[in-house]
Parts: sequence; structure tokens; C-alpha cells
Amino acid sequence: MTIKRRDFLAGAGGIVVAAQALHAQTTRALAADASSPAAARAFNTSYSGEHLEQVAFPMGGIGAGTICLEGAGALSHVSIRNRPEIFNEPCIFAAIAIKANPVVARVLEGPVPKRKIFAAGSGLGFPGATYGLPRFAEASFAARFPFGTVTLSDPDLPLDVEITGWSPFEPGKDDDSSLPVCALEYRFTNRTAAALDVVFSFNAKNFLADDTTPANLKAVRAAEGGFTLWNGASPDKPWQESFFSAEADEPETEVNHAWFRGDWWDAVTLAWKDVARGAAYDAPPPASGLPSPGASLFVPFTLAAGASRTIPLRLSWYSGKSDLRSADDPFAWPWPEGQANVGEADTYRPWYAGRFDGIEGVRAYWRDQYQRLRDGALRFRDCFHDSTLPPEVIEAVSVNLGILKSPTILRQADGRIWGWEGCDDNSGSPGGTGSCTHVWNYAQSMPHLFPALERTLRETEFGPSQDETGHQAFRHALPIRPCLHKFYAAADGQLGGIMKVHREWRISGDKDWLKRIWPRVKQSLDYCIATWDPGHGGLVEDPHHNTYDIEFWGPDGMCSSFYLGALQAAIQMGHALGDPQPLYETLFAKGKTRMESELFNGEYFYQRVQLKGARGPYPLKTGFFNDYSPDSVALFAKEGPKYQYGDGCLSDGALGQWMAFVCGVGEPVSPAKITAHLKAVHRYNLKASLAAYANPQRPGYALGEEGGLLLCTWPKGGALSLPFVYSNEVWTGIEYQCASHMIRSGLVQQGLELVRACRSRYDGRVRNPFDEYEYGHWYARAMASYALLEALSGARFDAVEKILYLQPRVKGDFRSFLSTASGYGTVGVKDGRPFVKMVSGIIPYARIDYTPAAG
Repeated sequence: MTIKRRDFLAGAGGIVVAAQALHAQTTRALAADASSPAAARAFNTSYSGEHLEQVAFPMGGIGAGTICLEGAGALSHVSIRNRPEIFNEPCIFAAIAIKANPVVARVLEGPVPKRKIFAAGSGLGFPGATYGLPRFAEASFAARFPFGTVTLSDPDLPLDVEITGWSPFEPGKDDDSSLPVCALEYRFTNRTAAALDVVFSFNAKNFLADDTTPANLKAVRAAEGGFTLWNGASPDKPWQESFFSAEADEPETEVNHAWFRGDWWDAVTLAWKDVARGAAYDAPPPASGLPSPGASLFVPFTLAAGASRTIPLRLSWYSGKSDLRSADDPFAWPWPEGQANVGEADTYRPWYAGRFDGIEGVRAYWRDQYQRLRDGALRFRDCFHDSTLPPEVIEAVSVNLGILKSPTILRQADGRIWGWEGCDDNSGSPGGTGSCTHVWNYAQSMPHLFPALERTLRETEFGPSQDETGHQAFRHALPIRPCLHKFYAAADGQLGGIMKVHREWRISGDKDWLKRIWPRVKQSLDYCIATWDPGHGGLVEDPHHNTYDIEFWGPDGMCSSFYLGALQAAIQMGHALGDPQPLYETLFAKGKTRMESELFNGEYFYQRVQLKGARGPYPLKTGFFNDYSPDSVALFAKEGPKYQYGDGCLSDGALGQWMAFVCGVGEPVSPAKITAHLKAVHRYNLKASLAAYANPQRPGYALGEEGGLLLCTWPKGGALSLPFVYSNEVWTGIEYQCASHMIRSGLVQQGLELVRACRSRYDGRVRNPFDEYEYGHWYARAMASYALLEALSGARFDAVEKILYLQPRVKGDFRSFLSTASGYGTVGVKDGRPFVKMVSGIIPYARIDYTPAAG
């Protein structure tokens, strides 16, 4: 192979760049060969080659919408209109033109990922996409949340490029972290010995509008240092109005607000010709006629030999209204006069719409506060990653912090949080509405990073979502308001909420808050007792709905451990408030004895399926479908109710004990028996390969040669014909729950093995490393990964006792991130002694309770 020398001529002088491209071409050829073996990728390192294929890093604000920076530099998953738009990759591209003779122009992206070339819609050739524009030869991506950096290189070009995408994020700064903004910082480095004249541009079609939008309801508007895209709304659809703004705020910036108004692909064709000739000019929006279809901002500059320059690009958006409304009202809607609570709206409005009047307010705030917000995000980044914990753990925790920036979470105008389970392609997960309590039980990121926001979830659960009987609707209405109680309560969700109240009290130290919510907590627990343990046996026995979307009949380790954890939490809260509850203490003592003796087979906890004698209002039908078919009735007679787990080893079989751990409640069940159960889960349920395993349910989460933790197995026999739905599947949230529980129970290597199995599936080749999905993208349950930090470091601040607990499972010296309600920093052990290094705020501990790791 012969490699030719390429010359770039700039003005009268020549810039000669040696094109040492053999190695790069060979590397690209291997990457393009699908038969090549996958190169191993170390955890918490960069993504390149085939590992770059699926990378899409979420940026945005909590409940404010999302834009993803892809591993090769493209912007995609653009979801800025109060709903997910997972495959929305509009015609947006940044570019660089090197003003040589001839001009050399490239889109500031690496090669188009192969997954895009033959995908849905490929038969039409992707009209209007930017895939056919020339780009850099190589790309890699590195993430240090909330920053993601694309590195671009090309042996035939004299520039190296870094694109750093980020959005504001700092623990405890709820509002700063909820802004509808993100930034892209383009850093250019001249590799040559002579100056370069270059033009940076950012180009965008008005993707908010389309061909069906009337001409008077779409426009490109002028904005200081950039442009704003606008899509208007008709009077009957006010939620359709939206804005997207881009500004460079560089002194050389010029803006063309008036792309060519023509047919077919005329506008993008001529916009690229501007880029390709190194143009930079101002043009105002059209004064009349058809609106401009798009805009470009240009920043021309000279880059000295060996020099670098960074151009920050600020993006912001505003979609102040929506048509989102979920759940049935307990009375007719529109509400009768006087029925609506003050501040309730007919439909959801995002938090930022209550803070800013429009896009100009967002733009101005973003511009004025940019450096302060960047400094805060850097403080968090540097502190979080200043850790000696295993790289697979740091990766598992940090990638799932992106869920907080995803469309999974909404924050309504009064500041309260509401969430989907996950995101469908163009809406929240179908049916997965309302901060579903039994899913959000697992999510541990927000209570530690943004505890004030997390408390709003408790206030909703024990407020408008709980009726006067104590029944909780486990899917909350949107906008948040009272709803019609027409479905079963979720045993794991409602009991878990009681432990989470204990957690929020311990994190905040706010006894007044606990006192206000305590009557509703008692009401909730009393409902649980009356509904699932009316005989006061101490176990959850009567049919009980749960996170598997079915009802368990008879006592089981999973929900009974929730019951014991909730009772123990309520006992502690009652004593703290001077309101002891003797019944709770009696039931706890009885239930603990029974669970450890009746539901433990010597190796793991199981379920005692029970149909006859079951009390409660449950007919013999499922929660979602019609009455059982004759075949189902026959199966009932033979095996008992469908969808149980019986003698199975359930990965969630001691989930309530994990909840007690993460909520600071204690250990309601014998630690020795819990450890035995976790050993069995590891032994039986973790599969190194699923190639020979049959999963007729939802195999996309893990399949083939991939490894993962099955939800349930039946190692001692007794497998049911139709066990609970999802039993054959692999869920990352349960993998993290079990992993952190194992680590905390002393099974450190077993727990880390689970983490590695999970993250190996999300290595960028097949799945997006920053989107662990289950019933939708960015699934809330995956935020269970945050519990790995406490499991390994043993670091927890109890704001009630003023004690900083440090009970690591890491032997010797170590460092770990810790976030509390009053500040965050690094904790650990140095030279055998515990230490705290604050980065922001304070941790007002009276003492450190340090217990070194055993062994």
C-alpha cells in the first residue's frame, strides 16, 4: 500500500502535513470487519472502534429534556418537548473549514456508526440526513459524568479536535441541575508549524417544525451571538410551541438566519456549500414570504502554529406547555369549582416554565451563569472520580446518573418530581407511569444527590396518592393530584415507601418533616396490615400485587422482608416522635421468627404458594386481563394460581432486607440467612452465558453468549408451568441490587462479578453504555447502582444521630465519594485512619464510627 503526501496550502505559504496513514487505515479496516474478534475494553475507560457504535451520552436538566452527544460527535435522542424522542436525530451538524487552496471542510464527527446505515427507513436512503457529509477518520469517546468528550483525528488533516459536552449538575443544587440547557465546547489544536485560517460553524435545520406546520407558525429568529428556532402553536394545541437556541458568544461570530428557501434538499445543499467554501457572513431572517428553513452561525479565526482554541456553544430550549395528563380523577374533569388544589394545572408544565417566562430568560441565565455552573459541574466530576473503588463500580454508578438527565424524569412547575418507569421511543413507557413505587424503590441516586427532590416523591405517595383508608395508588397522577383508587395497592411499593420515609428523615435530620408525614405513614402501614396480614401473623400472606405486575398468593421472602423492614422503620420513627406502636413491635417479632423458620429452606428464602383460605378482595383473575381461560382454571386446580415462584430461588427474594440497608433501618432478618440466600442467588442465578437458556419472554435485555443474573431459577425442582411473568429475564436494577447487597454482606467478589456481567453487556458494541433499559430506555430501576458506593465504602451520614458511619468492605486505605443533604466530598481511610475531605458544604458529624474491613 502506498501512502501519498498531502499538501495543505494556506495563502502564500505552504503547510506540509505528512500523511502517515497506514496504521490508521489498517485500524479502520479491522474495525469494519464484523468477523474480527471484539477487543477487550477495560471498565471506566474510553470507547473506540466497535465499542463506539452505540454510545449516546445524555445532557440536559432534571425533568427538563435531553440531547445526547454520540460517541462520534453527532447530536441525537433530541427530546426537548416534554416527551422522549429516542430516534430523533435532526439535521444538526457542526463543521470546520480550513481555508487552504482548496478549502478543506469536515463535519465535526467521526465515521457514521454502521448501525445507522441499514436501519428503519434505510430503504429511502435517509433523505436530509447528514451522513453523506465528509467527516473525520477516527473518533473516541470518554465520559466523566456530567462531561463527555469526543476526540476526533484524521491523518489527512492538520487539526486535532475535542468536543466536550456537558450540562449543569451538582449535588444539592436542585434548580441549577434542572435547567433546559447543555453545552458543547469545541477545542481545536493546530498540529502544524504554521498558522491556520479556519471557520467553525454550527448549522441546524428548524427541526421543531415540519412540512405540515403553517408558514406563520415556524421561523428562525435572531438571537445575540446565535439563532433561535421556533415552532408555534395553534390555539387548540398550545403545547406545540417550542424553542431551541444556539449561541457561540464569540466576538467574531456571524450568523446566517436565512437558509435558502427551496425544494427537496436545497437548503442543506447550499448550507454545506457555505461550509465547504469557508464562508462566514451575517444574514437576517427573511422579512417576508416563506420562513427560513434553518440557520448557521460562523466563527472565523486564526490558529497559530501549535496553538489551541476552545469555542463554547451554548444550547437551550423551552417547551413551556404539554398535553401530558395521566390517571383518572376521583370526580369529573374539568374539576367542579373549588375542587382543584391551588396551583394544579390541567396538564403538566415543566419546572423551568415556572422559573422563566420564555427562551430569552433561559438564554440570558445560561449566558450569565455559565462559568459558575461549569465550576460546579467540575467540582462534582473531580470529586466523584477521585475514588479508588473498582472501575466497574465507578462506571456502573456514573453511567446511570444520566437517568437523572433523561426524559424518564419530569419535574413539574411547583418543583415536585414525577417519573416514568422508563422511556418508550416516543413516549414514556406504555403503562409505566407515575413514579411507580415498586420500581422507584430501587433508585438510590436522587435521595443522596438531591434529597429535597426525593422528598417530594414521599410527599406525593403519602399525600394526594393515598386515600383515607391508607390505600396508595402506586402510579401517581400527572399533574400530581388526587386520583381515583381503582386498582390494587402494591405491597412492595407501599411498604418500601415507609422505609424510604425513614431514609429521608435520616438523610435530612428534619424531625418536623417526619412529624408532619407520620400520621399518613401510620395510616398506610395500618392499611397494609389489614389488607395483607389481617390475622396478624407477621407475614404478608393474602394476595399482594408487586413489581412483577402480578399478585403473589401466600407468604414469600420478598414481600415479607419488605413488611418486616417497614415495621422496623415505623417502630424507630414512632419512638423518635414519642408515639410508640406496640402492635408494630408484636408483628415484627412474630414475623421475623416465622420468616426465618417457615420461608427458609436452609439455603434460600422461597414462597409458600397458598390459594385456599386466602382473604382479601382478589377474584381469580389477573390484574390487567379478563377472567382466566378454562386452561388457566385447570392449571389453578393442579398447581395453584399462575405466576408464582414457589420453591424458586428468587434474586429479589430478600429485597426488603436490601431496602432496610439502603434506608438505614437495620437488619430485620437474620444476616446469616440473608448471606446464605445471596450465595444461592449467585450460585444458581448468575449465568456466564445464556446461549443454552430458553427465554420466551423479553430476551433483548440479555441473550446468546452474554451473561447476566436471571430473576429466578428452580435449583431444587418444583418449577411451575407458568411462573411469574419476567422470571426468565435479566434486569440491570436487580443485578445492582443483588451486587450491592452481596458486597455489604461480605460477598465482595461475588457482587463485583455481577457488576462486571452487567456492564459487559453495555460496552457500546450492541447497547448504549449510557442507557440501561428494561421497560423502556433509561430505566429508573437501574439507579440501584448507586447503592454500590455505600456497600463498598460503608460511608453513610446519619443526620439524626450526627454520626458519620464508615464501615467499609474495602480493606486498607481507600477513597470514595459521599453526598449528604448538607454537602459532599471524599471520605475514606488513609494510613489506617478515617478521613473526610469536603468539596462543597459541610457534613456536621459529631463523630466518625469507623469499623475496618474484616480480614
